[in-house]
Amino acid sequence: MTQARSASAPTVPPARFVVFDGDLDAEWQELLGAASALAIDTEAMGLIHGRDRLCLVQICDAHDNVCCIRLARGQQGAPRLKALLENPAIEKVFHFARFDVAALAQNLGIAVDPIFCTKIASRLGRTYAPRHGLKEVVQELVGVELDKQAQSSDWGMVEDLSEVQLAYAAGDVRWLLAARDRLERMLRREDRWDLARRCFGCIPVFADLDRQRFGSVFEH
Repeated sequence: MTQARSASAPTVPPARFVVFDGDLDAEWQELLGAASALAIDTEAMGLIHGRDRLCLVQICDAHDNVCCIRLARGQQGAPRLKALLENPAIEKVFHFARFDVAALAQNLGIAVDPIFCTKIASRLGRTYAPRHGLKEVVQELVGVELDKQAQSSDWGMVEDLSEVQLAYAAGDVRWLLAARDRLERMLRREDRWDLARRCFGCIPVFADLDRQRFGSVFEH
């Protein structure tokens, strides 16, 4: 059964901030299901699909409602989360979607669609910039400096995640939608929007290649 608890909010707290065990509840499924776009991020034990399990999924809507879903070791599915992320009417916004899409498919059997990746959008639009990490993109386009000190930490202790870890997890999704909007305007201005959309459509293919250890096929 899905359980929820209130979490201490990060600095500049979200409108709502809740942590769930295992899956969304019906109220939040309905709340987030009304969105046209959602910011999504994940935390895992490492970067190797099939070896390193998915531990946390974070979601934020345009009204700054944030939730974190803690996943138990060996968990096979999250039906409400799956229905939300496979809803074709909701755009799912990630930074480096290739990893998150693969992790969600590998661990929970979720086929995310449609997708917007702010890293791809940044590389196509911010060609004047040498760095395209989430921190750099959000700082330039949204004016918010993300705290990355909890990035490399033990996400597997899902029952005992610290306030710092939860604040970090929430921060990684809260500004993605604003960055997405600015990147779309930039891409349209530079006549690269159609190219970006075609790139986004290829993300599930690259995610599947990564899951099957063929991630380097197109690197040379």
